[in-house]
Amino acid sequence: MVKERARILVVGGGYVGMYTALRLQRNLKDELRRGEAEITVVTPDPYMTYQPFLPEAAAGSISPRHVVVPLRRVLGRCHVVVGEAHGIDHSGRTATVSTLATEEEGTGARRLTYDELVLAPGSVSRTLPVPGLADHGIGFKTVEEAIGLRNHVLEQLDIASSTRDPAIRDAALTFVFVGGGFAGVEALGELEDMARYATRYYHNITAEDMKWILVEASDRILPEVGEDMGRYTVTELRRRNIDVRLDTRLESCADRVAVLSDGARFPTRTVVWTAGVKPHPVLAATDLPLDDRGRLVCTPQLAVDGAPHAWAAGDAAAVPDVTATTPGGVCAPNAQHAVRQAGVLGDNIAHALRGEPLDTYAHKYVGSVASLGFHQGVAHVYGRRLKGYPAWFMHRAYHLSRVPTVNRKARVLAEWALAGLFKREIVSLGSLEHPRAEFELAAGGKPSQEPPRNPKG
Repeated sequence: MVKERARILVVGGGYVGMYTALRLQRNLKDELRRGEAEITVVTPDPYMTYQPFLPEAAAGSISPRHVVVPLRRVLGRCHVVVGEAHGIDHSGRTATVSTLATEEEGTGARRLTYDELVLAPGSVSRTLPVPGLADHGIGFKTVEEAIGLRNHVLEQLDIASSTRDPAIRDAALTFVFVGGGFAGVEALGELEDMARYATRYYHNITAEDMKWILVEASDRILPEVGEDMGRYTVTELRRRNIDVRLDTRLESCADRVAVLSDGARFPTRTVVWTAGVKPHPVLAATDLPLDDRGRLVCTPQLAVDGAPHAWAAGDAAAVPDVTATTPGGVCAPNAQHAVRQAGVLGDNIAHALRGEPLDTYAHKYVGSVASLGFHQGVAHVYGRRLKGYPAWFMHRAYHLSRVPTVNRKARVLAEWALAGLFKREIVSLGSLEHPRAEFELAAGGKPSQEPPRNPKG
């Protein structure tokens, strides 16, 4: 039994936020029933996105709705608030939060009070002041961006097929990806595979007409799978006529021309930015200690160092890696650590409320797997290196085991089975981004050229 009534505020509904809330509602089941505890989850989206499946969703191998987990369904004992946290005053135990309702009411942000704070806002794309990037760049962190990119790529094939201008055709068929980490390589591999398949349905476009370019600032890609597998990946991508440029940076993409640091210039209508992430900006609006990279300084028990009743994990937290051979190391910001940290975090909050000893987070990194498209992949797991079909199969098997809920597992498995029996879908639904355009035109108005209103407020 908890010592006193506890109001627990979880900021973020991603890996850490959802799994921590799941663990808490299980550990505090009796306390929640008696009203001795309450859990509030503040999240910009009413769902958790399983990001390792974003490349397959973009390629059409998985339906977008099966990549997300509805929070209200799985967090039945929690109060889910769809909104953004803008600031945390931990000394006063208050959080400033805006929701869709506060915007409609015009009353300004709300203040939520709490007793225990879990900060798990995750990360945002790390951008650089590259000319034209804000105007023409496409991110790849959300399911909306993944589906938007799929529609965009297929739309470029339509443009190239119907234009008579060779310059427009060349720009439409040139796709530049910046960043050689998991997100960039997997997105490039899956989308190139999809686009190559789609060209069989165009009478005047072949796979050889397309240019796929991967730009990486360092001298290797996929460092998580090891140097040997990274070199193999480069060789495999180049065998597919993908132009991999190492030790190269994007200098500009203004006027729809990608200018690289090696002097190359590529007219293009597609620049995908996957060059790393940084901690969520809300961390800078707190009175909690941060490290030199803007992450919360945490203890091995996942408590914020020097801040009682504050906890953190995942991308937003610098958690000491107690299994590292060299002192001072921190856990890598990936899903493998985030899911396991969330379990320990949920246990430790319950332990703290009951006056029990806390657990120490310790997990030795087991390795990584990456998909390079259909039946292609690389893996470095428990010291063993795999490539090709075995690595691709391991990638699917591992992530199928990790995607939350039995419901999602069954749906994803069913879609994979159907994809093996039937042809790939190559339909672009780009009009979803402006769903009222046709009705506005029919009603006598002009379709708005402005971007749609942000549904998250």
